[in-house]
Amino acid sequence: MTGLVVAMDGPAGSGKSSVSRGVARALGLRYLDTGAMYRAMTWWMLQQGVDLADPTAVAARAGEPEITCGTDPDGPSIHVGGVDVAGPIREAEVTGSVSVVAAVPEVRARLVELQREIIGSGDIVVEGRDIGSVVAPDATVKVYLTASAEARALRRTAELSGTTVEAQQAAMAKRDTLDSTRKTDPLSMAAGAVELDTTPLTLEEVIGEVLSLIKERT
Repeated sequence: MTGLVVAMDGPAGSGKSSVSRGVARALGLRYLDTGAMYRAMTWWMLQQGVDLADPTAVAARAGEPEITCGTDPDGPSIHVGGVDVAGPIREAEVTGSVSVVAAVPEVRARLVELQREIIGSGDIVVEGRDIGSVVAPDATVKVYLTASAEARALRRTAELSGTTVEAQQAAMAKRDTLDSTRKTDPLSMAAGAVELDTTPLTLEEVIGEVLSLIKERT
């Protein structure tokens, strides 16, 4: 791996997407949302009628979908077999199932390989849950974003329609448990990562903190 690679990890609602895109924009870097890739895989499995409760069934088909990601921070794209799925992968059915699919080792192996191909020569900000620990352990800068459960739920509720803060907080708690306790590549702060609590900060302030960190490390 060569070039600047910024690994941005953390739980849902911690601000990874907005911060990562803002940092990439400010520095003229590419941007990759690895979570969208797991969502795309989940969407495809649901479309194919795969029993997501059966990890063997999910594993058997993990190599089939053709998943491609754009890396423009101003307009990141995600396609499965040439179909634009940027909208469908954010729907409730996918959101409620993605952690189960992401826990399957064969799924993770397939997508980590794709992610590393995209990261390639660097000059990219990559967000996810295992970037600094697994996907790009040699990343130039590793950041782990956190926020209080209430703050995360409030942010996610503002992004979605037809939901409540209470419902989002419960959903996030469930997803946190699944992501942090899975056997393969669990959510955790990577060695050498800088933890940044975004709860009291504005988006612009968090982006500024990360930019300062990058300047220090490069």
